[in-house]
Amino acid sequence: MLIKKDNFVIMNPKDNCATALENITKDTEIKIDENIIKMSQEIPIGHKFALLNINKGELIIKYGEIIGIATQDIKAGDWIHTYNIKSHYLEEVKK
Repeated sequence: MLIKKDNFVIMNPKDNCATALENITKDTEIKIDENIIKMSQEIPIGHKFALLNINKGELIIKYGEIIGIATQDIKAGDWIHTYNIKSHYLEEVKK
């Protein structure tokens, strides 16, 4: 199930992140169901942001699949990018 709003999209209901469809400025508030998420920083178009708090070591889910592991605590509204996640695939390859 795809949830598309004016400025973001959630690819799958299992996702804990969404993708910006345009640049989203810091302090923008978005509503998902009954929850309000305030962007803590600018989110560039095409980039991900957290829909809920994600603790260090927890999985990042997009398309209903694991795409990474949080390398630090990520709060709802934070930009998710290479500075705060690492590849889940590379961790699996090391095993």
